Amino acid sequence: MKIFKYGSDILRRKAEKTAWSEDIRKLIADMFRTMREARGVGLAAPQIGKSERVIVIDIGEGGVALVNPEIMKKSGKETCPEGCLSFPGIEFEIERAAEVEVRGLNDEGKEVQIAACGLFARALQHEIDHINGVLIVDRTSFLSRKLASSKLKRLKKESKKNEMLS
Repeated sequence: MKIFKYGSDILRRKAEKTAWSEDIRKLIADMFRTMREARGVGLAAPQIGKSERVIVIDIGEGGVALVNPEIMKKSGKETCPEGCLSFPGIEFEIERAAEVEVRGLNDEGKEVQIAACGLFARALQHEIDHINGVLIVDRTSFLSRKLASSKLKRLKKESKKNEMLS
């Protein structure tokens, strides 16, 4: 599946609440495959052109899929470099909560609650941002955006060109 890059309109839309179905199970499998092929640790459905509230994450400890995830609790803060499959070759320093509790439906359609810290907490927050139309460029400093402006302009231009060809 194609990963939509910065500049694609779908990345800015808040995804619709998603009803559990067998189609969602297939979407999750496709998302895991796409994420792993791209060597990412997380992927949200809008990144593959689907306006669904579905995310997948695998930080090397087994994959986790969540449908309609919500952050219930945040604590602490940490700032780390963060990349994104929709921003190839670009990283930003992003401040996020150090620990989160997230609720959603798992890949079987059952409600789960997950407590996470470290990279897992960061990935959850990053992918939940995606389903809310929020991107890493929105969470970084003006100076960081300015330093990356030529790369961002190029990505945006390529995205618009690819959308016109599709």
